[in-house]
Amino acid sequence: MLTAEENRILTEVAAGTPMGELLRRYWYPVAIKSELDQEPTKWVRLLGESLVLYRDLSGNLGLIAEKCVHRRASLIYGAPEPVGLRCMYHGWVYDHTGRCLETPAEDMDGAESTFKDRVRITAYPVQELGGLIWAYLGPQPAPLLPRWEPLVLANAARSVGTVTFPCHWLQIAENNMDPVHVEWLHRRFDNYVLQRNGRSDLKHEVWHHAKMDFEVFEYGIIKKRMWAGGSEEDTDWTIGHPILFPNIQVGGQLQIRVPMDETSTWYLYYRAKPTTNGAPVSDDIRRYDVPLPGLSDIGHPRWDLLDNNSGQDSLACFSQGLIADRTQEKLASSDRGIILFRKLLFENIEKVKRGEDPMGVIRDPAKNVCIHIATEEDGGGSKEEGLRNVGDRKPTGSSGKYDPLLAGAAS
Repeated sequence: MLTAEENRILTEVAAGTPMGELLRRYWYPVAIKSELDQEPTKWVRLLGESLVLYRDLSGNLGLIAEKCVHRRASLIYGAPEPVGLRCMYHGWVYDHTGRCLETPAEDMDGAESTFKDRVRITAYPVQELGGLIWAYLGPQPAPLLPRWEPLVLANAARSVGTVTFPCHWLQIAENNMDPVHVEWLHRRFDNYVLQRNGRSDLKHEVWHHAKMDFEVFEYGIIKKRMWAGGSEEDTDWTIGHPILFPNIQVGGQLQIRVPMDETSTWYLYYRAKPTTNGAPVSDDIRRYDVPLPGLSDIGHPRWDLLDNNSGQDSLACFSQGLIADRTQEKLASSDRGIILFRKLLFENIEKVKRGEDPMGVIRDPAKNVCIHIATEEDGGGSKEEGLRNVGDRKPTGSSGKYDPLLAGAAS
């Protein structure tokens, strides 16, 4: 278990806090590119800050503080200009660097005021990659936005499922460091859900873990498992399942956990599927909603939303509370992946305090062309492939919003 102070350190996200400063050394997706084609502004909550993402009439992307520095009106209703975003209230204009370009009322006497030159709004750099818009809230110079292979793969059809989890991002990340939950939550409990839904004909064989291990590598942690009856030649063991520090799981898709604040996490299921004939595809990325049980469903379970990996994982994570009280937990030997992950978090907090780059930060352009992270799937599949059918079943009542591509969401 952690002390109350250790839990506080690990769960703070605000600027100036130890964990908040660590998290600000990484890039995060804040929007799907097509969202700004539909509306020129989007409200963004990231690392405890309320921001407005916009695209001006010249195509410049900007990410600035939500409140106008003049009278604190929200800029979510701002109007795009040839350069910058104009506040609805008094017409002040801010560009993507945070400069104030116009303060119209200050020029009423006919003389151009220099007041605007002394006004700035908080602004952060943003970039487009893989159909997503990414933001960096940390100190300059910013590291490179990692070009993970699914984001830059040519001739691939892309899709992304999104949902907001009502809990701290660390609970979701720690779920990845827990191999044992797969055989219980995604097999035994899933069989119970099937029974409750009258679908016992889909009952799964239950596998057991024979052993597990964890290895630290350049970009994070590799989770390795061997099933009872398997061998150390299986790709689950020889290659394993990587988790990119601090918040991305790699597998059939990228699962990205974006810390909005201390009690909300924006979750993205991102997939790039190569076209079979190598033909070029549209740059557009298909977006869909991921249906999950809600906090209000705990007392009245939505069994129709629990017959898939994402629904099961979400329930396990947010049922711990908005912020899990780790002073009350009783960790066991099978939790050594979680213990290792927390150790890395504390170690990298100290690196940032020393002015060093934390784990996984990329600054060398030669390393950042197309980064392939090997997974157990690179070895021609593994026994864990059998888990994919957990995600294949479309929950009834999901209004078609559940996507079969979630079948690749390994835990």
